[in-house]
Amino acid sequence: MTTTLRVILDQIVAPVPGPIGRYTRDLGRAIVATSPRGCEVEAIVSSSLPEDYDRVQAEVPGLAGLYKTSLARRELAAAWQLGITTSPGSGMIHATSLFAPLRKHDRSAGGNQVVVTVHDVLAWTHPEAISAASVTWQKGMMKRARKHADAVVVPTHALAKRLQQVADLGDRVRVIGTAPRSGLEIGPDAEERAVRLALPREYIVVPGTLEPRKGLVDVFTALGRRGVPDVPVVVLGPESWGDQHVAEVAEELGVAASRIRHLDDLDAADLAVVLRGSMAYVAPSHDEGSGTGLIEAFSLGVPVIHSDTPAYLEVSAGAGLGVPVGMADHGYADRLAAAITSVVSDRALAERLAITGHDRSRAFSWRDAGERVWQLHADL
Repeated sequence: MTTTLRVILDQIVAPVPGPIGRYTRDLGRAIVATSPRGCEVEAIVSSSLPEDYDRVQAEVPGLAGLYKTSLARRELAAAWQLGITTSPGSGMIHATSLFAPLRKHDRSAGGNQVVVTVHDVLAWTHPEAISAASVTWQKGMMKRARKHADAVVVPTHALAKRLQQVADLGDRVRVIGTAPRSGLEIGPDAEERAVRLALPREYIVVPGTLEPRKGLVDVFTALGRRGVPDVPVVVLGPESWGDQHVAEVAEELGVAASRIRHLDDLDAADLAVVLRGSMAYVAPSHDEGSGTGLIEAFSLGVPVIHSDTPAYLEVSAGAGLGVPVGMADHGYADRLAAAITSVVSDRALAERLAITGHDRSRAFSWRDAGERVWQLHADL
């Protein structure tokens, strides 16, 4: 008898797949690749165009089939929030987000299981960072998860702790880490990609937006300090936040616009070139639930400077240069300035960080994540 695990892969064909779309693709591939003997994987996808179904099967090869819901994604999200629509029926369901058919079920009957994934708790901690509709939907789905989910997956222990403060899930929370995105490798065309991307000869990379919690403004403030090297900055993220623009804010803080190179929505091969060619990857966020960005930089042997947010400290485990955020004052920018100056100016320090970071990256793999998903469902 074949055991089927149904994985909700709909985020792959969402209008904006984003980081959860990448996570869904890579975890889906890993779950298929690590399927135990006598087990298979089917995908659950909302009612979509034929080319969307083809894309899911191309992105996650080896699926035993697709379960196509009768509702399109938007309508399905609303219906699942209310628990009023059909689902694939009995059996095991694994959702790569809170987008799942959460309703009352008997786990002891036919192995019925529903496992969901939580990537952040912004709806509770920083509701201004997402739309009001997203806040309402996430809070509604979390209530359903608290009632009906058999387990809730998170990427870090730090996020697990935050989640327990939001919703009492008892012992149902499981930590399954992430890994670098597929295709994050340096290929033979790396030089051509660097030219096309107009990368400076030397630079640091900073992910994020001008949203205060992301810390990009703190980095610009740090780089504007006297004595900090005039190193160019490649910013990975949107060019603007509200009516603020990256280059304008940088100039206001003493960093010439000519030092700023803005890139967004890069494919994996381009991102690999950007990261590998940098002098340092600076992750200044004040609040994160995942450390995937750090893992990706580590995997390419890039020195990493990061804030002391708990998720980063957990993922880094001392392999990066941690900088205390402290109070909401200029002290953080001063500490960032010192850290950036040290790494950019001290080649020996940069090399040590690159080596320790690369070693640390070996602790994370999608294969391990896939195996943990199967073990989770086997233990329920």
